[in-house]
Amino acid sequence: MQRQTVFATGLILAIAATPAFAQEASQPASFATSAPQTYELLQSIGLYDVLEIMSVEGIGNADDMENDMFPGQGGPAWSGMVANIYAQDRLITDFEAAWDPEIFDAEELDSLIAYFTSETGMKLIEGEVLARRAFMEDGVEEAANDIYTQRLAEEHPRLEQLDAFISANGLIDLNVAGALNSNFAFYRGLTDGGAFEVELPEELMLAEVWGQEPEIRANSTLWLYSYQLLAYDGVSDEDLQTYIDLSRTDAGRRLNRALFAAFDVVFEDVSYDLGRAASVFMTGDDI
Repeated sequence: MQRQTVFATGLILAIAATPAFAQEASQPASFATSAPQTYELLQSIGLYDVLEIMSVEGIGNADDMENDMFPGQGGPAWSGMVANIYAQDRLITDFEAAWDPEIFDAEELDSLIAYFTSETGMKLIEGEVLARRAFMEDGVEEAANDIYTQRLAEEHPRLEQLDAFISANGLIDLNVAGALNSNFAFYRGLTDGGAFEVELPEELMLAEVWGQEPEIRANSTLWLYSYQLLAYDGVSDEDLQTYIDLSRTDAGRRLNRALFAAFDVVFEDVSYDLGRAASVFMTGDDI
């Protein structure tokens, strides 16, 4: 089974970077010309940076997937397939196709952009992207998990704010739902690719995926709290409260829902394609 992807840290989905950083890291996107204000918003929250991070993460997981599902059978062909599936340009194109550029009016866009390009917003975003990139390094996530365990034992007050932030954005439930949908898409890809001797009925696939829910929920919860403790370590309670307040506004809620909806579309397609690709090596078919 593919490794779980956790999308969200908060309202802006584990993305982040200052606008200047984002412009350096991301690739040109069609929204830059077709929907410039929407592009400015997505750029200001680091959307294109998170897609770059997820591309790197996905490609980096190729060897683990091969070892789990068809040890020694993939080689360069499998690595090439995964690189194509997780190509950054593909993720950007698919995300923009899934995004509704009419979800906000011009005044709402201006207000959201103003927040995320303010000193407070930029500080929050920068912490998020640095923490997300740090999580790709060996041992960092495990150390963050230890810090979270310690903060729980201490009943640290920052956890109350994170409780409010996570609750306001529905982060745990939305991440769990996204992971379950992606895993189901992966099974469909395996089945459509002929990975199994007999075609798996949809009911069996659904039961298998739903059986993973408790583990996915526990992993998502641990990841979110550990990540946010690191991301907002240098952020004051007052600044973090502004983020919570924004997430409770109508525009903030719609932004959160729109981001999750678009990410779900992107990674259901990615997961299905991974399943189809993996089926080639599981069956021993010629490429």
